[in-house]
Amino acid sequence: MSTASMIILDLLAGVLAAGGWLGAGAAATTGRRRLTLGLIAAATLATLARAGTTVALARAGWWFAGEKVLIGAPLSLAALVAGLLLRGPVPLLFAGYASSAAVLVTVLHGYPASVSAGLLAIAGVAGATLVSWRLLGGRRLPRTAVAATLAALVTGLGLAVAPGAAPAVPHHHAFAAAPAAGEPAERFTLTAATATVRVGGHDVDAWAFNGQVPGPQLTATVGDVLQVTLRNRDIKRGVTLHWHGYDVPNSQDGVPGVTQDAVLPGQEFVYRFRAEQPGTYWYHTHEASDVGVRMGLYGVLVVHPAPVTGVDVTIPVHTLAGRPLPAPTTSPARAGTPIRLRLINTDSTTHRYALAGAPFEVAAIDGNDLQGPAPLSRTAILIPAGGRYDLTLTAPATPVALFVDGRAVYSTGPLDAETAGWPVLDPLTYGSGAAPPPDADRSFTLVLDRGLDLRGLLPRYAHTVNGAAYPDIPDEVVHLGETVEFTVVNRSPAIHPWHLHGHHVLVLSRNGVPATGSPLWLDSFDVRPGEVWKVVFHADNPGMWANHCHNLPHADAGMMLHLRYA
Repeated sequence: MSTASMIILDLLAGVLAAGGWLGAGAAATTGRRRLTLGLIAAATLATLARAGTTVALARAGWWFAGEKVLIGAPLSLAALVAGLLLRGPVPLLFAGYASSAAVLVTVLHGYPASVSAGLLAIAGVAGATLVSWRLLGGRRLPRTAVAATLAALVTGLGLAVAPGAAPAVPHHHAFAAAPAAGEPAERFTLTAATATVRVGGHDVDAWAFNGQVPGPQLTATVGDVLQVTLRNRDIKRGVTLHWHGYDVPNSQDGVPGVTQDAVLPGQEFVYRFRAEQPGTYWYHTHEASDVGVRMGLYGVLVVHPAPVTGVDVTIPVHTLAGRPLPAPTTSPARAGTPIRLRLINTDSTTHRYALAGAPFEVAAIDGNDLQGPAPLSRTAILIPAGGRYDLTLTAPATPVALFVDGRAVYSTGPLDAETAGWPVLDPLTYGSGAAPPPDADRSFTLVLDRGLDLRGLLPRYAHTVNGAAYPDIPDEVVHLGETVEFTVVNRSPAIHPWHLHGHHVLVLSRNGVPATGSPLWLDSFDVRPGEVWKVVFHADNPGMWANHCHNLPHADAGMMLHLRYA
């Protein structure tokens, strides 16, 4: 059974245990002995089942079981002792409160286990038990018990809201680098403004670059100096340009508050960098990016290593106001013509792609060519949020078609195909040439989860990293020239497409299984529930870099931190 399935079973067992004990306590107050005994038996079995899932999760990694072992297990043991050895409704209700607290510690706090979570759980259980005891005819509440409960509550809350260890973000000029020298070979101007665009026969309110969604495609050749002037006409929240997957100098990365200030209405900012990485990339605003990208502030960047031959098509997939982009296109291709399809996922969730009608190869992922790609047929591809795949094929005499989530978006002629049952490509086993992993000079672990964040003005149920939410997640500090290893663990029930700015990471393993295909250098990769990824990168691009989930609502809800060069 997968770790993700075990996480779900663990929560289900915990809920059943809590419900069973509470139900038994309620039945006992009405004198329904047979029902009480049945619910006690069910609660006992569920409690033992959760002990089993906790052991299984601990074997998968301490990240998945820490709070269950240190806080949940003692609470569950107390529930068993009270529910089985003591008589009356109050012990059964106590068992229900303890089992509920064991579940809530996982749901509301998660990783890592903390003193504050333990104290709040104890205070909650004790407080509920005291109130139940008093309501069911108990004598006056013992002062010592009330004082101890209040002390646990106050101390736990104090620790929970205490400021984190995250240092303040340095002013962006601390890492500013001079723009690329030389006369620009390509000059572009992008004007961000509100607009009404036509999608699927409907007028849709959008935020657009130069009045179109997606924005203009920017094209260059390796060695060119690009100069892009960004102007903001009326986007009140401000805009920037982030070059997704392109390892630009830090001053050109487009992260507001870190590498530049947001460009407000009436202002402009000039980006200038040398195009040294061939491949398929994209650009988007990084100011209020959750809203801005969803509303249409994105476009394509393609850097060619040489003049283009054959058919070269970019297909940026997006969802605008609930309607899919791009519109289907048909472009006939003569048999024998080389075709390159540049697939870009600009949404915040994974899309499924399937090419029917001809064998193809995955030539590149996230702008990096693969070694030894083998021909594929009747094989689907999952592209994470922000990711790019380049497919190459030779046009046959019969039509070919590309389907995204079952919808045809590109074809060379009419073709119907049922692709839903096709197997999905595993990029970690595709191609050849995998090399031994480099020795790491430094390592970090990122545990992705959900949790209650109490450090802001208002509590929020945040997407967390190592138990904290932005801006309270400590920076990861590296030194120039180091080889740095990341372990990324997903405890949550959601997929998290991870994206480090300014660098590509080499995938070492997933769930302990080494990558065996082509060396896989990525800037966006899906970490699915229960998965553990190990990746490594070279610290060769100084600056302060965003490191975040590219499901942009998740990043907006706290799942973002910074990687900083010392």
